[in-house]
Amino acid sequence: MVGSVKVKICGLTSAADAVAADAAGADLLGFNFYPPSPRYVGVAAAAEIVHLLPRGARTVGVFVDAERDEVLRTVQEVGLSMVQFHGSESPQYCRDWSVPVIKAVRVRDRRSIEEIHSYAVDFILADAYVEGQPGGTGRRVAPELLAGLERERLILAGGLNPDNVVEAIRAVRPFAVDVASGVESEPGRKDPQLMRRFIVNVQSA
Repeated sequence: MVGSVKVKICGLTSAADAVAADAAGADLLGFNFYPPSPRYVGVAAAAEIVHLLPRGARTVGVFVDAERDEVLRTVQEVGLSMVQFHGSESPQYCRDWSVPVIKAVRVRDRRSIEEIHSYAVDFILADAYVEGQPGGTGRRVAPELLAGLERERLILAGGLNPDNVVEAIRAVRPFAVDVASGVESEPGRKDPQLMRRFIVNVQSA
């Protein structure tokens, strides 16, 4: 995962969408294990989907304030490549996992960025802050609030779609971009054409 900006397509709920995302060139495939989310997928269903993906596909499990044992079980049963913590998990909670860790920060102001520096994780995912919602809101992050974050481990999320992703990349220069609702025909259902357009545009940025 070196070179140009990488793409994480998140909130995959079906084998057809996951296979299409992989075929379109997504570098990371995200599965949401947070039950209130419209993009939630159960452990057994996710395991079946991952089993159908080509060898080498990199999969990410998204969790929100889950018990550690639950995350460990899910990593094993699904065969996840990485985990993403999108709640109020502490720096201590985010340490000592057997797979790489992404910690999401809901960027409200500069203080949000200062707090994330205490996390010794592999990647930081910057998402927009919306009161009462852990993520997936479709809101964009103001680029000026991201000053001070290491670009080589920054994943930019929040309101990205095929039409605005080039502008966002040029403003922030992240390691990767994360998209869910921006490539959907409805919540939890991906549009293959939008996924392809998104990835082509990222590659052109």
